[in-house]
Amino acid sequence: MGTATAAGLLLGFGLDRVLGDPRRGHPVAGFGSAAMRVERVTYRDSRAAGVVHEVVLVGAVTGLGIGLRRAVSGRAGRNGRRRGDATVAGALGEVAVTAAATWTVLGGTTLAKTGREMADRLESGDIEGARALLPSLCGRDPEALDADGLARAALESIAENTSDATVAPLFWGAVAGVPGLLAYRAINTLDAMVGYRNARYERFGWAAARTDDIANLAPARVSGLLTTALAPVIGGRPATAWRAWRRDAGKHPSPNAGVAEASMAGALGVTLGGRTEYRHGIEMRPTLGDGPVPRVPDLRRAVRLSEAVQVATALAAATAAYLRRR
Repeated sequence: MGTATAAGLLLGFGLDRVLGDPRRGHPVAGFGSAAMRVERVTYRDSRAAGVVHEVVLVGAVTGLGIGLRRAVSGRAGRNGRRRGDATVAGALGEVAVTAAATWTVLGGTTLAKTGREMADRLESGDIEGARALLPSLCGRDPEALDADGLARAALESIAENTSDATVAPLFWGAVAGVPGLLAYRAINTLDAMVGYRNARYERFGWAAARTDDIANLAPARVSGLLTTALAPVIGGRPATAWRAWRRDAGKHPSPNAGVAEASMAGALGVTLGGRTEYRHGIEMRPTLGDGPVPRVPDLRRAVRLSEAVQVATALAAATAAYLRRR
């Protein structure tokens, strides 16, 4: 039911735009809590244990998505008095389930809202307030950053998470409907939880990190293309964004974040990367793009471009799902 999937994706995107993330009882937070409990059982300092952890959790969520879709179709078939009634009921059920799943897994509206709030605090000189807000965007050490450093950290997070929080889930929703939406969010959440190169997760988190890389390969490039095409929205040039992407993305340690950040840097006409301070230490990241270091006005421009990319992705995903109708 490609038409129902397309409608559900658009409706769910609209719900995220209007409501943002649920304030209480967020299903993704519930999944994270469940994953921590499972980790107590599955954890071993080995890649094999990490593979089991990934398969169990992502498999369970994917199975839930498949079950929901089948349940909607089955109930419609039992309750419909005629074949036509069952078809309509099934389509409406799929729209509702897809919309709910889409709203659950998207985070673009909250991302943009947080970016604007960060810009507001920086513009008003509230550095301590901006530092307190930064952990909701990324894992940098806020105490080590001045106003420009906070703006750069927030901007880089906006660039990467535009892909992770909106483009990628909508991409997989268009490809695989509700199972795709839920599976992607599970994969991305597990990467955020255990996909680290530290003493505990170097081996156990390997499967989560690699799975997330694979799941984001295509969406990150879709995000890069849309960022490049929409650069004029914030006064940028597509040619500059494209050049930064092609020249600099491969320098980044992530095969996907590099695309999102380099294309954003080119669209904004700024330089991202360089000295990056985390709580666990300092990393020297490659520089992406040309121009000055980003400042607060550039953060606002990044938020506007992120929102434009999100809208374009929702329309493209719905179109793709519709064209795939059987």
